[in-house]
This record gives sequence, structure tokens and C-alpha cells, in this order.
Amino acid sequence: MKVAEGRLAEAFARIRADKAGPGLVTYITAGDPDLKRTEGILLALQRGGVDVLEVGVPWSDPLADGPVIQRATERALAGGTNLSGVLDMLGRLRPELRVPIVLFSYANPILRMGAERFADRAREAGVDGVLVLDLPIEEAGEFRGLMTTRGIDTILLLSPTTSDARLRAAAGLGSGFLYAISRLGVTGARDAVAEGAEEMVRRIRSVSALPIALGFGISKPEHVREVGKWADAAVVGSALVNVIAQAAGVDQNGELDARVEEYVRWLKS
Repeated sequence: MKVAEGRLAEAFARIRADKAGPGLVTYITAGDPDLKRTEGILLALQRGGVDVLEVGVPWSDPLADGPVIQRATERALAGGTNLSGVLDMLGRLRPELRVPIVLFSYANPILRMGAERFADRAREAGVDGVLVLDLPIEEAGEFRGLMTTRGIDTILLLSPTTSDARLRAAAGLGSGFLYAISRLGVTGARDAVAEGAEEMVRRIRSVSALPIALGFGISKPEHVREVGKWADAAVVGSALVNVIAQAAGVDQNGELDARVEEYVRWLKS
């Protein structure tokens, strides 16, 4: 059973119908530099033309995040950001956001809140999809059920080492889109798209008709164009988080928001 079509389905339908280029999914760490400025950043990303907003919940022990996102997480936690605060912020901002919101979290903050309470609050906040990075596919069924009954997509993460059997399982459980990571290791901008990225997307296409967003290492317009040859959308995270970190230190009269919007427009160029 798939989630009823909503903002994510509409976004990827538009992307597939638009021959101008691939979609763009952007990751930011909520609360970096603070939750109030996170609101401005999300609106700037929307103005820049982002197709899907991925909002990271800071947690003290990230497994897959490289140095840039780790530092952002540390700054957010030091400022008091937590899952409840992120959901409150998204709920306030939802009426101004037209694009889909995917909440990116590790399992611990969700389990601490309680999975059912989290599901209710995510629905109230207008969240369209949830990606729990360290939730194994084999244990995702119950969580997916909680999301599905509330009209929220469960986004599953696939890596180059994911077996064919687990790819098929993800194709059956996932909804909204599948998030493929192009390389092993932690997040971080790279000079080139990983050599195995095309093969990774091909393997997923062989078992699923769901849209595919490809991430890890993407930071330039040429990366986005290359990814668009195979996948439906490119995911940019660390490079954008780095732009935010650099601009936040000199933020005056909306400079942070302007730089974020400019960077996104550059990526989509």
C-alpha cells in the first residue's frame, strides 16, 4: 500500500515532465545557525527554486555525516535545537512553504519522543516524508505503517553495497522517492560524482518505478547536470551547509538568505 499522492508525488511528477533538467533536493541542519534563521533559509531555498526541502534534526552521535554537517549539528545542539523545536518551527512555517518537506533524523530522537507521538506531530507540522537514516529496512515495516496512516511518505536510503534483495525490499516499503547515496563513507562535497553512481541508479531502476534522488558529494551545477542523466533529482547537503556556515558569520541585512538563494540558483543554472 502506497501513501496517497501528495506534495512529494506532485513535485516528482513535475520534475519528470520538465525536460529542462533534474530536480534539486537540498539538505540543511535545523537550528544552524539558529531556528529563527532556519526559517529564513528555508524560504530562501524555496525562492531559489528547490524542489524538495530536506530538514535535518541535530543529534549528538551522527553516523554518516562528515565534518561540515557534524559542526553544524554541534552548533544547533549548543543553541538548544531538538526534534520538538524543529517540528514547532516547521508547523509555523508550513503555510508559507509550497514545496515538500522531508524530515531527516536518526532513530534516537524519534524513539525518545515516541514513534506514534512523533508521527502525529509530523503530520500536524505538515511534514511530507521522513527519512530515518539508521532504521534498517528489515525493521521499517511498523514505522512505515505509522507514517502511511498519516499520509507521510517513508523515504529509504540505499547505498552501493545494498544487496539486490534489500533493494527489492526497499522498493516495496518505500514511498515518495528512494534516496541513493553515490559513494560509501560520510557526507561531504567532492570534486566529481562517484564513478559507480550511474550503476547504482540502474540497479534501483530495475526493481522500482519510484523516483530516485542521488546524493553524497554533489556541490556544483555540473554535478547536478551529470546526476540528471540517470536520476530524477540531485541532493546537495554539505556544500550548502558550508555556504550557510560561512554566511552566518557575516550575516547583515539578510545576507545569509541572499547567499543561500544565490547558491541554489547557481546550482540550478
